[in-house]
Amino acid sequence: MLNDPLANALSHIMNNEKAGKSSCIVSPCSKVVKKVLDLLNAEGYIGKYEEVTPAKGGVIKVNLIGGINNCGVVKPLFSVKKDSYEKFEKRFLLAEDFGIMIVSTNQGIMTHEEAKKKGLGGKIIAFCY
Repeated sequence: MLNDPLANALSHIMNNEKAGKSSCIVSPCSKVVKKVLDLLNAEGYIGKYEEVTPAKGGVIKVNLIGGINNCGVVKPLFSVKKDSYEKFEKRFLLAEDFGIMIVSTNQGIMTHEEAKKKGLGGKIIAFCY
């Protein structure tokens, strides 16, 4: 049984990326997984993705472009205030302005850069660089 669909999806993407494959199949899919894949696509880390079976617990085919060096889920979830992102950038990212952290805020899931601009805090759920 899979306990964390987001962690399983990111780990599957990372393993296929390291193996040099051009696509991978992620299962099960959820709203959170789709939103994180949208953010990774917008930032240029992965290509387009499509839902193979759009039902609950369905399957997503992700096109990989070789843009990911490392990605993962942050466990346990850390709460971050609107002015303390730098501490977590040093912890999870290699350098300043290199990579993204994905934050769950009261206005939805977004990158840490968007949350900084909007002046929002939240919970850090994932990182990618």
